[in-house]
Amino acid sequence: MDINVLIVDDTMFMRSLLKTILTKRGYNVVGEEGDGQKALEKYIELYNKPEKVDLVLMDITMPVMDGIEAVKRLKQFDKDAVIVMCSSVSSEQNVFHALQEGAKHFIRKPFEEAKVIETIEFVLNKR
Repeated sequence: MDINVLIVDDTMFMRSLLKTILTKRGYNVVGEEGDGQKALEKYIELYNKPEKVDLVLMDITMPVMDGIEAVKRLKQFDKDAVIVMCSSVSSEQNVFHALQEGAKHFIRKPFEEAKVIETIEFVLNKR
């Protein structure tokens, strides 16, 4: 499976947990960023390379640029960007805004491995 994933979360533990789940299932993690601005820069950097990002897992609440603004800008750069939001239960209103901006789905924190994989496979099969 050659699916390249960019993980965006301001908490290193969450990035590490997602990376473990994804690599165990054969996904390629091509980047890990701690804020939306760096995620946007990494996405653009990899856009015309073999490591082009197929899927972005994006936290909502982050410093510098939050996930909702990052989704908006990613979709302006690449209307076909596939983005799944990662949020806690308290962020449901923000998830709705992210979906309006173009995110495809969301995963609740704390992460359950089976749910993460199920959501990713669902989203990738719909693109």
